[in-house]
Amino acid sequence: MIPRVKTWAQTHVGMVRKHNEDAYLCRPDLGLWAVADGAGGHQSGALASGMIMAALDRLEGGLTAAELLPRVRAAVDETHRALLHEAALRGPGTVIASTVVVLILRDFHFACLWAGDSRAYLLREGSLTQITRDHSLVQDLVDEGRLSAVAAEHHPQANVITRAVGADQEGFELDKVIGDARPGDRFLLCSDGLSKIVPESEIAALLGSPEGVPPTELLVAAALARHGNDNLTAVVLGF
Repeated sequence: MIPRVKTWAQTHVGMVRKHNEDAYLCRPDLGLWAVADGAGGHQSGALASGMIMAALDRLEGGLTAAELLPRVRAAVDETHRALLHEAALRGPGTVIASTVVVLILRDFHFACLWAGDSRAYLLREGSLTQITRDHSLVQDLVDEGRLSAVAAEHHPQANVITRAVGADQEGFELDKVIGDARPGDRFLLCSDGLSKIVPESEIAALLGSPEGVPPTELLVAAALARHGNDNLTAVVLGF
């Protein structure tokens, strides 16, 4: 069973960028939602994120949960190989890549798959939990005990990611977390342009705001109020 949820989604180019290289997908008929944040410059990032969303959007309706999960992985893997091929055609040193975070909801259970530093959060009874773990240089340093979480937020290499769709690396795969979903839960999928500038305490407050103004509008507005210069994307699901 695909739970009935309410979805809000918004993306914004940010205060400085000329092009929006973020993309998102909402497929409530599949119980699937996703956000991607492209990288590569010269609009190549938009190509990468767009190709991932297009591949996921080609998945047909009616798939069971057991069928959907491997199909999502296969769609992203196929896009990964296609992006590597396109980058090779453009010459040495070319990078056409994107982060991605995908949420699947079925029968009050969720599966979250991701690569990179686009994030998924769960707000439950007023408490915000980050579901994903960033594939980034600073997160590795934090995990190794060489950097504090506070210092990581302002580290000069905070934008260096260690895994992405289309990045030239062996053994690419999406990480996965599974868990239960309950009435009253709210999920947030977002690009790092939002998560790196809006404090988690404010994300929790805005995500849990009463019905009225869409929470995605509030989240994007909060990032813009802090002069967010990166692309901003938020997708929110509420039971």
